[in-house]
Amino acid sequence: MIVVGVDEAGRGPLVGSVVAGAVILPNEFYLPELTDSKKLSEKKREALYELITKQCQWSVGESSPDEIDQINILQATMLAMKRAVENLNIQYNQVLVDGNRCPDLQNCTAIIKGDLTEPVISAASIIAKVTRDRQMLELDKQYPEYGFAKHKGYGTKVHLEALNEFGPIAGQHRTSFAPIKRLIG
Repeated sequence: MIVVGVDEAGRGPLVGSVVAGAVILPNEFYLPELTDSKKLSEKKREALYELITKQCQWSVGESSPDEIDQINILQATMLAMKRAVENLNIQYNQVLVDGNRCPDLQNCTAIIKGDLTEPVISAASIIAKVTRDRQMLELDKQYPEYGFAKHKGYGTKVHLEALNEFGPIAGQHRTSFAPIKRLIG
């Protein structure tokens, strides 16, 4: 039986894509450290990411800031999850998604706090979080004045102060999110 685990990262930030990870664990795969990516240190997440990407089938799907602004963050998240599963390009038996709703996929079950209870969702959580964090590190190299390497795009005091000083980054900041919407009037 082929089970795909799915989770997302980046629903709450003011900038960047929402990223979903999809993972299929091999039968013999066992990592006792697998848990919700937010409960792991960055160093531990990176180490687990390396193991997962070497030993498992995996993919990511994204929805861009423009898509988020056009269809809203919930719909963009569902789209990113669907894309992640479709990018695996494999016939599966079941999809397990962290949360309380499924994207438009066959044989999908949503599990609240699934990233804590289902190793396959935990693995997807790690793929999504590391991928998105790496995107924020790249954005930080282009726009160091915003501090993305530290806050990963969340609406922290530092980020909001940078937004007030430098304005939103076209194509990167989510204009439908309240702090950005207020700035652009």
